[in-house]
Amino acid sequence: MIYTRAFVFLCLAAFCCFVSYDMVRRPALALFAESLGAGPSLVGLLISLSTVTGVLLKLPIGLLSDILNRRRLLLGGILAFALPPFFYPLMDNLTALGIIRLIHGLATAMYTPIALAIVGEWFAERRGEAFGWYTSAAQGGGLLGPMIGGVTVYSFGYTPTFLLAGFVGMVALIFFCRFSQENMVPVRTGPSTPQLWKEMREGLSRVWAIAPIRLTSLVEAAKMAGNGTLMAFLPLYGLVIGLNPAEIGLLFGVQALTSFLSKPMMGRVSDRSARQPLIVGGLCLCGLMLMIIPQLSWYPGLCVLSGAFGFGEAVVTSSTTALVADSSQGKRLGAGMGLRGTIMDMGHAGGPLLAGVFIEALGYGGGFLIIGLGLLLTAGYFGITMIGLKNRDLV
Repeated sequence: MIYTRAFVFLCLAAFCCFVSYDMVRRPALALFAESLGAGPSLVGLLISLSTVTGVLLKLPIGLLSDILNRRRLLLGGILAFALPPFFYPLMDNLTALGIIRLIHGLATAMYTPIALAIVGEWFAERRGEAFGWYTSAAQGGGLLGPMIGGVTVYSFGYTPTFLLAGFVGMVALIFFCRFSQENMVPVRTGPSTPQLWKEMREGLSRVWAIAPIRLTSLVEAAKMAGNGTLMAFLPLYGLVIGLNPAEIGLLFGVQALTSFLSKPMMGRVSDRSARQPLIVGGLCLCGLMLMIIPQLSWYPGLCVLSGAFGFGEAVVTSSTTALVADSSQGKRLGAGMGLRGTIMDMGHAGGPLLAGVFIEALGYGGGFLIIGLGLLLTAGYFGITMIGLKNRDLV
Protein backbone atom coordinates (compact mmCIF):
# COMPACT_ATOMS: atom_id res chain seq x y z
CA MET A 1 0.00 0.00 0.00
CA ILE A 2 2.95 2.38 0.50
CA TYR A 3 3.27 2.57 -3.28
CA THR A 4 -0.35 3.53 -3.92
CA ARG A 5 0.04 7.30 -4.39
CA ALA A 6 3.11 6.98 -6.58
CA PHE A 7 1.38 4.25 -8.60
CA VAL A 8 -1.63 6.48 -9.21
CA PHE A 9 0.57 9.33 -10.48
CA LEU A 10 2.50 6.90 -12.68
CA CYS A 11 -0.78 5.67 -14.17
CA LEU A 12 -2.06 9.22 -14.72
CA ALA A 13 1.17 10.17 -16.50
CA ALA A 14 0.85 7.09 -18.71
CA PHE A 15 -2.78 7.95 -19.45
CA CYS A 16 -1.90 11.47 -20.67
CA CYS A 17 1.12 10.23 -22.61
CA PHE A 18 -0.94 7.75 -24.57
CA VAL A 19 -3.83 10.14 -25.15
CA SER A 20 -1.26 12.35 -26.85
CA TYR A 21 0.44 9.49 -28.70
CA ASP A 22 -2.75 7.91 -29.99
CA MET A 23 -4.25 11.22 -31.08
CA VAL A 24 -1.40 11.29 -33.58
CA ARG A 25 -1.33 7.59 -34.46
CA ARG A 26 -4.99 6.74 -34.98
CA PRO A 27 -6.52 7.72 -37.36
CA ALA A 28 -4.78 11.06 -37.99
CA LEU A 29 -1.39 9.72 -39.08
CA ALA A 30 -2.64 7.35 -41.79
CA LEU A 31 -4.98 10.00 -43.18
CA PHE A 32 -2.30 12.71 -43.00
CA ALA A 33 0.21 10.46 -44.77
CA GLU A 34 -2.33 9.67 -47.49
CA SER A 35 -2.96 13.40 -47.94
CA LEU A 36 0.78 13.79 -48.63
CA GLY A 37 0.57 11.15 -51.35
CA ALA A 38 1.41 7.90 -49.52
CA GLY A 39 -0.05 4.61 -50.81
CA PRO A 40 -0.77 1.55 -48.63
CA SER A 41 2.87 0.37 -48.49
CA LEU A 42 4.16 3.81 -47.51
CA VAL A 43 1.40 4.25 -44.95
CA GLY A 44 2.42 0.95 -43.38
CA LEU A 45 6.06 2.05 -43.38
CA LEU A 46 5.29 5.40 -41.73
CA ILE A 47 3.14 3.74 -39.07
CA SER A 48 6.01 1.34 -38.36
CA LEU A 49 8.85 3.86 -38.20
CA SER A 50 8.22 4.98 -34.62
CA THR A 51 8.27 1.33 -33.63
CA VAL A 52 11.69 0.87 -35.25
CA THR A 53 13.06 3.18 -32.56
CA GLY A 54 11.56 0.87 -29.96
CA VAL A 55 13.13 -2.17 -31.62
CA LEU A 56 16.55 -0.55 -31.39
CA LEU A 57 16.30 1.05 -27.94
CA LYS A 58 13.86 -0.75 -25.64
CA LEU A 59 16.30 -3.50 -24.72
CA PRO A 60 19.26 -1.15 -24.04
CA ILE A 61 16.97 1.18 -22.07
CA GLY A 62 15.61 -1.74 -20.05
CA LEU A 63 19.15 -2.94 -19.31
CA LEU A 64 20.21 0.57 -18.28
CA SER A 65 17.18 0.95 -16.02
CA ASP A 66 18.43 -1.94 -13.90
CA ILE A 67 21.64 0.01 -13.32
CA LEU A 68 20.98 3.76 -13.61
CA ASN A 69 18.48 6.31 -12.26
CA ARG A 70 15.03 5.26 -13.54
CA ARG A 71 13.38 8.60 -12.82
CA ARG A 72 15.66 10.46 -15.24
CA LEU A 73 15.04 7.89 -17.95
CA LEU A 74 11.28 8.19 -17.37
CA LEU A 75 11.51 11.98 -17.72
CA GLY A 76 13.24 11.56 -21.08
CA GLY A 77 10.42 9.29 -22.22
CA ILE A 78 7.71 11.77 -21.23
CA LEU A 79 9.47 14.60 -23.07
CA ALA A 80 9.58 12.37 -26.13
CA PHE A 81 5.79 11.99 -25.87
CA ALA A 82 5.15 15.70 -25.36
CA LEU A 83 7.41 17.54 -27.81
CA PRO A 84 7.22 15.80 -31.26
CA PRO A 85 3.48 16.47 -31.88
CA PHE A 86 4.23 20.19 -32.10
CA PHE A 87 6.44 19.50 -35.15
CA TYR A 88 4.01 17.39 -37.19
CA PRO A 89 2.25 20.45 -38.71
CA LEU A 90 5.62 21.50 -40.17
CA MET A 91 6.00 18.23 -42.09
CA ASP A 92 5.14 18.87 -45.75
CA ASN A 93 6.65 15.75 -47.33
CA LEU A 94 6.86 12.05 -46.57
CA THR A 95 10.60 12.06 -45.81
CA ALA A 96 10.22 14.69 -43.11
CA LEU A 97 7.21 12.85 -41.72
CA GLY A 98 9.29 9.67 -41.51
CA ILE A 99 12.02 11.47 -39.55
CA ILE A 100 9.60 12.85 -36.97
CA ARG A 101 8.06 9.39 -36.62
CA LEU A 102 11.47 7.96 -35.72
CA ILE A 103 11.97 10.68 -33.10
CA HIS A 104 8.47 10.17 -31.70
CA GLY A 105 9.33 6.51 -31.21
CA LEU A 106 11.73 7.50 -28.40
CA ALA A 107 8.63 7.97 -26.24
CA THR A 108 7.56 4.36 -25.86
CA ALA A 109 11.15 3.11 -26.17
CA MET A 110 12.19 5.01 -23.05
CA TYR A 111 9.02 5.11 -20.99
CA THR A 112 7.34 1.72 -21.32
CA PRO A 113 9.98 -0.82 -20.18
CA ILE A 114 10.99 1.35 -17.22
CA ALA A 115 7.44 1.93 -16.02
CA LEU A 116 6.64 -1.78 -16.29
CA ALA A 117 9.80 -2.73 -14.38
CA ILE A 118 8.85 -0.32 -11.58
CA VAL A 119 5.34 -1.77 -11.33
CA GLY A 120 6.71 -5.31 -11.36
CA GLU A 121 9.05 -4.53 -8.48
CA TRP A 122 6.42 -2.78 -6.39
CA PHE A 123 3.72 -5.46 -6.70
CA ALA A 124 5.56 -8.78 -6.80
CA GLU A 125 2.61 -10.67 -5.25
CA ARG A 126 -0.10 -9.12 -7.46
CA ARG A 127 1.67 -8.51 -10.73
CA GLY A 128 -1.13 -9.52 -13.04
CA GLU A 129 -3.62 -7.17 -11.40
CA ALA A 130 -1.11 -4.30 -11.05
CA PHE A 131 -0.02 -4.62 -14.68
CA GLY A 132 -3.70 -4.77 -15.59
CA TRP A 133 -4.39 -1.43 -13.90
CA TYR A 134 -1.27 0.22 -15.31
CA THR A 135 -1.84 -1.01 -18.86
CA SER A 136 -5.51 0.00 -18.54
CA ALA A 137 -4.39 3.52 -17.72
CA ALA A 138 -2.17 3.52 -20.81
CA GLN A 139 -4.99 1.92 -22.79
CA GLY A 140 -7.30 4.66 -21.53
CA GLY A 141 -5.13 6.98 -23.57
CA GLY A 142 -5.67 4.62 -26.47
CA LEU A 143 -9.40 4.92 -25.80
CA LEU A 144 -9.64 8.70 -25.79
CA GLY A 145 -6.78 9.50 -28.17
CA PRO A 146 -8.28 8.07 -31.38
CA MET A 147 -11.76 9.43 -30.63
CA ILE A 148 -10.46 12.92 -29.84
CA GLY A 149 -8.08 12.75 -32.79
CA GLY A 150 -10.70 11.54 -35.22
CA VAL A 151 -13.25 14.16 -34.20
CA THR A 152 -10.64 16.95 -34.21
CA VAL A 153 -9.32 15.98 -37.66
CA TYR A 154 -12.88 15.79 -38.99
CA SER A 155 -13.90 19.12 -37.45
CA PHE A 156 -10.75 21.27 -37.56
CA GLY A 157 -8.05 19.57 -39.61
CA TYR A 158 -4.61 18.11 -38.94
CA THR A 159 -2.74 21.04 -37.36
CA PRO A 160 -5.15 21.57 -34.41
CA THR A 161 -5.09 17.81 -33.83
CA PHE A 162 -1.31 17.66 -33.55
CA LEU A 163 -1.08 20.78 -31.37
CA LEU A 164 -3.71 19.45 -28.99
CA ALA A 165 -1.78 16.17 -28.76
CA GLY A 166 1.33 18.12 -27.74
CA PHE A 167 -0.57 20.00 -25.05
CA VAL A 168 -1.91 16.76 -23.55
CA GLY A 169 1.62 15.38 -23.54
CA MET A 170 2.77 18.38 -21.53
CA VAL A 171 0.09 17.66 -18.91
CA ALA A 172 1.81 14.30 -18.35
CA LEU A 173 4.83 16.23 -17.07
CA ILE A 174 2.74 17.54 -14.18
CA PHE A 175 1.84 14.02 -13.07
CA PHE A 176 5.46 12.92 -13.47
CA CYS A 177 6.55 15.70 -11.12
CA ARG A 178 4.01 14.51 -8.53
CA PHE A 179 5.24 10.95 -9.03
CA SER A 180 8.84 12.04 -8.47
CA GLN A 181 7.91 13.83 -5.25
CA GLU A 182 6.81 10.51 -3.73
CA ASN A 183 10.49 9.34 -3.81
CA MET A 184 9.48 5.68 -4.20
CA VAL A 185 12.05 4.96 -6.93
CA PRO A 186 15.62 4.55 -5.61
CA VAL A 187 18.20 6.98 -6.99
CA ARG A 188 21.07 4.85 -8.29
CA THR A 189 24.63 6.01 -8.82
CA GLY A 190 25.79 4.43 -12.05
CA PRO A 191 29.03 2.45 -12.32
CA SER A 192 31.99 3.43 -14.47
CA THR A 193 31.59 3.02 -18.22
CA PRO A 194 33.49 -0.31 -18.51
CA GLN A 195 31.54 -1.75 -15.59
CA LEU A 196 28.29 -0.41 -17.06
CA TRP A 197 28.83 -2.27 -20.34
CA LYS A 198 29.79 -5.42 -18.44
CA GLU A 199 26.60 -5.30 -16.34
CA MET A 200 24.46 -4.69 -19.44
CA ARG A 201 26.01 -7.69 -21.21
CA GLU A 202 25.46 -9.88 -18.17
CA GLY A 203 21.85 -8.75 -17.87
CA LEU A 204 21.17 -9.49 -21.53
CA SER A 205 22.75 -12.94 -21.28
CA ARG A 206 20.64 -13.83 -18.26
CA VAL A 207 17.27 -12.80 -19.66
CA TRP A 208 17.94 -14.22 -23.15
CA ALA A 209 18.67 -17.60 -21.58
CA ILE A 210 15.15 -17.75 -20.10
CA ALA A 211 12.95 -19.53 -22.66
CA PRO A 212 9.54 -18.38 -21.29
CA ILE A 213 10.60 -14.74 -21.73
CA ARG A 214 11.52 -15.33 -25.37
CA LEU A 215 8.31 -17.24 -26.09
CA THR A 216 6.08 -14.75 -24.33
CA SER A 217 7.76 -11.88 -26.18
CA LEU A 218 7.05 -13.69 -29.46
CA VAL A 219 3.35 -13.75 -28.55
CA GLU A 220 3.44 -10.00 -27.90
CA ALA A 221 5.13 -9.51 -31.28
CA ALA A 222 2.33 -11.41 -33.03
CA LYS A 223 -0.37 -9.51 -31.17
CA MET A 224 1.24 -6.18 -32.03
CA ALA A 225 1.58 -7.22 -35.69
CA GLY A 226 -2.20 -7.55 -35.69
CA ASN A 227 -2.65 -4.30 -33.80
CA GLY A 228 -0.32 -2.46 -36.17
CA THR A 229 -2.22 -3.84 -39.16
CA LEU A 230 -5.47 -2.44 -37.77
CA MET A 231 -3.80 0.86 -36.90
CA ALA A 232 -2.45 1.36 -40.41
CA PHE A 233 -5.22 -0.03 -42.60
CA LEU A 234 -8.52 0.09 -40.75
CA PRO A 235 -8.66 3.87 -41.43
CA LEU A 236 -8.07 3.27 -45.16
CA TYR A 237 -10.54 0.39 -45.28
CA GLY A 238 -13.04 2.60 -43.47
CA LEU A 239 -12.71 5.27 -46.17
CA VAL A 240 -13.25 2.63 -48.87
CA ILE A 241 -16.58 1.56 -47.31
CA GLY A 242 -17.71 5.17 -46.78
CA LEU A 243 -16.87 5.92 -43.14
CA ASN A 244 -15.71 9.38 -42.07
CA PRO A 245 -12.68 10.04 -39.78
CA ALA A 246 -14.87 10.44 -36.68
CA GLU A 247 -16.52 7.05 -37.28
CA ILE A 248 -13.12 5.44 -37.85
CA GLY A 249 -11.80 6.98 -34.64
CA LEU A 250 -14.78 5.56 -32.78
CA LEU A 251 -13.88 2.04 -33.97
CA PHE A 252 -10.48 2.42 -32.33
CA GLY A 253 -12.18 3.89 -29.29
CA VAL A 254 -14.42 0.82 -28.94
CA GLN A 255 -11.37 -1.43 -29.22
CA ALA A 256 -9.51 0.55 -26.56
CA LEU A 257 -12.53 0.82 -24.24
CA THR A 258 -13.05 -2.93 -24.22
CA SER A 259 -9.37 -3.50 -23.52
CA PHE A 260 -9.35 -0.76 -20.86
CA LEU A 261 -12.27 -2.29 -18.96
CA SER A 262 -11.01 -5.86 -19.26
CA LYS A 263 -7.34 -5.64 -18.31
CA PRO A 264 -7.60 -5.29 -14.50
CA MET A 265 -10.16 -8.11 -14.32
CA MET A 266 -8.14 -10.39 -16.60
CA GLY A 267 -4.96 -9.54 -14.71
CA ARG A 268 -6.62 -10.69 -11.50
CA VAL A 269 -7.75 -13.88 -13.25
CA SER A 270 -4.19 -14.52 -14.44
CA ASP A 271 -2.88 -14.13 -10.87
CA ARG A 272 -5.25 -16.86 -9.71
CA SER A 273 -4.87 -19.34 -12.58
CA ALA A 274 -2.43 -20.51 -15.23
CA ARG A 275 -1.38 -17.64 -17.47
CA GLN A 276 -0.49 -19.73 -20.53
CA PRO A 277 -4.04 -20.85 -21.53
CA LEU A 278 -5.25 -17.26 -21.26
CA ILE A 279 -2.46 -16.12 -23.58
CA VAL A 280 -3.31 -18.77 -26.19
CA GLY A 281 -7.03 -18.00 -26.08
CA GLY A 282 -6.57 -14.23 -26.26
CA LEU A 283 -4.20 -14.42 -29.22
CA CYS A 284 -6.55 -16.75 -31.11
CA LEU A 285 -9.42 -14.31 -30.56
CA CYS A 286 -7.31 -11.43 -31.94
CA GLY A 287 -6.39 -13.48 -35.01
CA LEU A 288 -9.97 -14.48 -35.76
CA MET A 289 -11.27 -10.92 -35.42
CA LEU A 290 -8.55 -9.66 -37.73
CA MET A 291 -9.58 -12.17 -40.39
CA ILE A 292 -13.28 -11.26 -40.17
CA ILE A 293 -13.09 -7.43 -40.04
CA PRO A 294 -12.47 -6.79 -43.78
CA GLN A 295 -15.37 -9.09 -44.66
CA LEU A 296 -17.84 -6.57 -43.17
CA SER A 297 -18.98 -3.12 -44.17
CA TRP A 298 -21.84 -2.94 -41.62
CA TYR A 299 -20.71 -0.36 -39.06
CA PRO A 300 -22.30 -1.87 -35.90
CA GLY A 301 -20.73 -5.22 -36.79
CA LEU A 302 -17.32 -3.57 -37.17
CA CYS A 303 -17.76 -2.01 -33.73
CA VAL A 304 -18.45 -5.47 -32.23
CA LEU A 305 -15.40 -6.98 -33.94
CA SER A 306 -13.19 -4.09 -32.82
CA GLY A 307 -14.39 -4.60 -29.26
CA ALA A 308 -13.68 -8.34 -29.44
CA PHE A 309 -10.15 -7.63 -30.69
CA GLY A 310 -9.68 -5.26 -27.74
CA PHE A 311 -10.80 -7.98 -25.31
CA GLY A 312 -8.32 -10.41 -26.85
CA GLU A 313 -5.58 -7.81 -26.43
CA ALA A 314 -6.51 -7.40 -22.76
CA VAL A 315 -6.36 -11.15 -22.12
CA VAL A 316 -2.95 -11.44 -23.79
CA THR A 317 -1.26 -8.35 -22.34
CA SER A 318 -2.36 -8.77 -18.72
CA SER A 319 -0.94 -12.31 -18.73
CA THR A 320 2.20 -11.90 -20.86
CA THR A 321 3.56 -8.91 -18.94
CA ALA A 322 3.13 -10.72 -15.63
CA LEU A 323 4.65 -13.93 -17.04
CA VAL A 324 7.77 -12.04 -18.18
CA ALA A 325 8.07 -10.44 -14.73
CA ASP A 326 7.59 -13.83 -13.04
CA SER A 327 10.32 -15.34 -15.22
CA SER A 328 12.86 -12.53 -14.79
CA GLN A 329 15.66 -13.30 -12.36
CA GLY A 330 16.58 -11.13 -9.40
CA LYS A 331 16.82 -7.45 -10.24
CA ARG A 332 16.62 -8.02 -14.01
CA LEU A 333 13.05 -6.80 -14.42
CA GLY A 334 14.13 -3.91 -16.61
CA ALA A 335 16.09 -6.23 -18.88
CA GLY A 336 13.15 -8.63 -19.13
CA MET A 337 10.74 -5.84 -19.99
CA GLY A 338 13.24 -4.37 -22.45
CA LEU A 339 13.67 -7.69 -24.26
CA ARG A 340 9.89 -8.13 -24.35
CA GLY A 341 9.49 -4.62 -25.72
CA THR A 342 12.13 -5.06 -28.42
CA ILE A 343 10.67 -8.32 -29.75
CA MET A 344 7.13 -6.93 -29.42
CA ASP A 345 8.07 -3.86 -31.46
CA MET A 346 9.55 -6.04 -34.18
CA GLY A 347 6.06 -7.42 -34.64
CA HIS A 348 4.51 -3.97 -34.39
CA ALA A 349 6.87 -2.66 -37.08
CA GLY A 350 6.69 -5.73 -39.30
CA GLY A 351 2.93 -6.17 -39.20
CA PRO A 352 1.99 -3.01 -41.13
CA LEU A 353 4.86 -3.51 -43.57
CA LEU A 354 3.81 -7.08 -44.42
CA ALA A 355 0.13 -6.17 -44.43
CA GLY A 356 0.78 -3.29 -46.84
CA VAL A 357 2.48 -5.63 -49.30
CA PHE A 358 -0.27 -8.27 -48.99
CA ILE A 359 -3.07 -5.70 -49.29
CA GLU A 360 -1.59 -4.24 -52.47
CA ALA A 361 -1.39 -7.75 -53.94
CA LEU A 362 -4.53 -9.40 -52.52
CA GLY A 363 -6.78 -6.60 -51.26
CA TYR A 364 -7.88 -5.94 -47.69
CA GLY A 365 -9.48 -9.35 -47.22
CA GLY A 366 -6.37 -11.27 -48.28
CA GLY A 367 -3.93 -9.09 -46.36
CA PHE A 368 -5.87 -9.23 -43.10
CA LEU A 369 -6.39 -12.99 -43.54
CA ILE A 370 -2.66 -13.70 -43.77
CA ILE A 371 -1.80 -11.59 -40.70
CA GLY A 372 -4.65 -13.22 -38.75
CA LEU A 373 -3.41 -16.69 -39.67
CA GLY A 374 0.01 -15.69 -38.38
CA LEU A 375 -1.51 -14.92 -34.98
CA LEU A 376 -3.25 -18.30 -34.85
CA LEU A 377 -0.05 -20.16 -35.74
CA THR A 378 1.90 -18.24 -33.09
CA ALA A 379 -0.71 -19.12 -30.46
CA GLY A 380 -0.40 -22.80 -31.33
CA TYR A 381 3.40 -22.71 -31.27
CA PHE A 382 3.44 -20.94 -27.89
CA GLY A 383 1.00 -23.37 -26.31
CA ILE A 384 2.77 -26.51 -27.54
CA THR A 385 6.26 -25.24 -26.67
CA MET A 386 5.27 -24.10 -23.17
CA ILE A 387 3.77 -27.54 -22.50
CA GLY A 388 7.08 -29.09 -23.56
CA LEU A 389 9.05 -26.76 -21.28
CA LYS A 390 6.73 -27.56 -18.38
CA ASN A 391 7.17 -31.28 -18.93
CA ARG A 392 10.94 -30.74 -18.75
CA ASP A 393 10.52 -28.61 -15.59
CA LEU A 394 11.90 -25.48 -17.29
CA VAL A 395 8.95 -23.27 -16.32
